[in-house]
Amino acid sequence: MSEKPDFFWDFLPFWIVAYGLATIGWTCVGRFLMSGFLPPDSTNYIYRWFVRLTEWPVRLVGFFTPAFVLPRLLPVVTAFWAFLLRYIAYVLFARYGMAPGLGG
Repeated sequence: MSEKPDFFWDFLPFWIVAYGLATIGWTCVGRFLMSGFLPPDSTNYIYRWFVRLTEWPVRLVGFFTPAFVLPRLLPVVTAFWAFLLRYIAYVLFARYGMAPGLGG
């Protein structure tokens, strides 16, 4: 009789990657939306933390993004890449049996 794998602990590497990329992606979306009505030097603590959390991935994506993309749009481009990488990571983890399945 085979024991069912633990939903959290047996797939911990998958959860770390999935939640990490989701955090980056959704925080970039929030940063972009808040930048529409807050100045770049805003003292709003939520906006400052969004900038602090996403500055390194935005700079990394900015290094590879063509120069014609406006700097204000870089968080959206970063979110796109984070969500794409999350999808690719799921496919790879599932391929090697390291992601939870949908079946019972």
